[in-house]
Amino acid sequence: MKKIFIALSFLFAATAPFAQGGATKTDPNAKKILDAVSAKFKTFSTVQAGFTYAVENASGKVLSTKKGTLSMKGSKYRISFGGQEIFSDGKTVWNYDKSSNEVTISNLDASGGMITPQKLFTNFYDKDFYSVLNGEKKTGAKTIQEIEMTPVDKTKAFHKVYIYVDKAAQTISSTKVLENGGNRYSYTVSNMKTNAALADSQFTFVKANYPGVEVVDLR
Repeated sequence: MKKIFIALSFLFAATAPFAQGGATKTDPNAKKILDAVSAKFKTFSTVQAGFTYAVENASGKVLSTKKGTLSMKGSKYRISFGGQEIFSDGKTVWNYDKSSNEVTISNLDASGGMITPQKLFTNFYDKDFYSVLNGEKKTGAKTIQEIEMTPVDKTKAFHKVYIYVDKAAQTISSTKVLENGGNRYSYTVSNMKTNAALADSQFTFVKANYPGVEVVDLR
């Protein structure tokens, strides 16, 4: 199960438990954009998104790519990614590994220390990062704003996080993380659907649907 946590730690690398304010070197223009993205996301009752996760080396050569899907409803979420599925009903987390047909069950960290997809879209900036707006550029018909984030803590495994925001939609279009070792980890949101009806049952792991699954309960 460790590989999914390693992948997601970079996929959601900008989601250490952030809160607003704090960093004296943060560009107020960058904060204004991130505030708007957070406020916009909070208006959605549900979110369904497809994404592509890519790993590049220091020279920009793509080493691997994977596609995934993400669904969210309040504090509930479900992720399908690279042979892994993660379910959470807001209280419990089920991590299912298809290759080993094993599911690990744990309690959701209510204190906020656990990485959740919701943090990716709402609480991704604060005293832990210095943020600056690098400018904007046209990508097709869209105007994309680039925000460069530098961690205050220099012992982190990465030294830069780039957030790319769709200016008109006020949503994140992609994120790139620069690892200290040279690799670059990025995800790009390929599509997003909001406010669709999603049944609560989609966010709970049902053992009967996975014949022979091995259960590791860590609660």
